[in-house]
Amino acid sequence: MGCFKFLKIMMFCFNGVIFLAGGAILGVGIWVKVDAGSFLDILMKAAPQLKQIVNIGYLCIALGGFLLLIGFLGCFGAVKENKFMLMIFFIIILLIFIAQVAGAVVILAFSGLAEIFISYIKVWAVKSIKNDYGQIPDITTLWNTLMKEFKCCGFTDYKDFTNSTYYLPSSKYPQECCRGSYSCTDFGIDHDLPGCYNSLLSFLQRHTQILGIVALAICVLEVGAMAASMILYCQIKKREQTV
Repeated sequence: MGCFKFLKIMMFCFNGVIFLAGGAILGVGIWVKVDAGSFLDILMKAAPQLKQIVNIGYLCIALGGFLLLIGFLGCFGAVKENKFMLMIFFIIILLIFIAQVAGAVVILAFSGLAEIFISYIKVWAVKSIKNDYGQIPDITTLWNTLMKEFKCCGFTDYKDFTNSTYYLPSSKYPQECCRGSYSCTDFGIDHDLPGCYNSLLSFLQRHTQILGIVALAICVLEVGAMAASMILYCQIKKREQTV
């Protein structure tokens, strides 16, 4: 009985946090969609480089609603000892867990496809630099932010800008590609700057271990949540059969 009560309390606390987090995310999503103007003002003051990341309202609403559902099923199912809700909670967490494992297996099994995927990204990235940089404000701001934050130039290197629609009228490269305040012509190029592909790849490699630890922690929490919900389900069912 002591173990049963402990699991109920743990389920309530754990899913209560999920429920509150879902409510907060849902509220942010609704606020973004209803009052995008004030959200943009706050975002621009806090982090001007994130100006382009504004269309997140629907994502927040979907994620918040999903977390609210999971939190409600776990909390209410544990407190009210509702077998149906506990089983639905178990199935949802199980499906998420299976999807994570399947994704990891696919990534490991088809790691050779990564080079093909990167080649497609390279084609798109170089094409956007050649044709869209300096012409489309959103694309220009995205590349400027990326080059500034990662201290890189172009996708492969500065030559991606050569003969581009940005370079041809003035024979100049973006200022992010040059040394200090030098005029960004062929003579001002910082040849030591890597391409953004190499910088992004190095960034991902440095943070792979952190991502692995986070993924492992999430899997452990999911297994614990499934175990707790199933134990509660079995205990409630056994109690009903003995009555």
